[in-house]
Amino acid sequence: MQYSEKVMEHFANPRNVGEIENADAIGEVGNAKCGDIMKMYLKIDNGIISDVKFKTFGCGAAVATSSMATELIKGKPIEDALKLTNNAVVEALDGLPAVKIHCSVLAEQAIKSALWNYYEKQGIDPKPIVGEIGECEHCH
Repeated sequence: MQYSEKVMEHFANPRNVGEIENADAIGEVGNAKCGDIMKMYLKIDNGIISDVKFKTFGCGAAVATSSMATELIKGKPIEDALKLTNNAVVEALDGLPAVKIHCSVLAEQAIKSALWNYYEKQGIDPKPIVGEIGECEHCH
């Protein structure tokens, strides 16, 4: 299996690892059965994601996609984070092997799960804004 230099770089030196105390939003996706679990923490100020951290239990591609996804949404408006697709994460990493695409799907879902949590905390129905998060097809 061949990984791009960017994937290897984000695996070896992941960005934004950890958790945020008093996070405005927390999302978790994946399951132990498939072996990849991602947890995202967001700090949101005036509609901007001012900080984002992640904890991922999984393979190198799962760590790399989590790291890249946090880089792509940090400092951006919530609307941009909601539009982030797994394909954008894959492109930013200069590609992923086909059997690892599900890792990028989990990264997208972790962000959406956190934003779902954010809107629920605000007393706003997240479904019309965030949409269906769905399950990782690889895990089921």
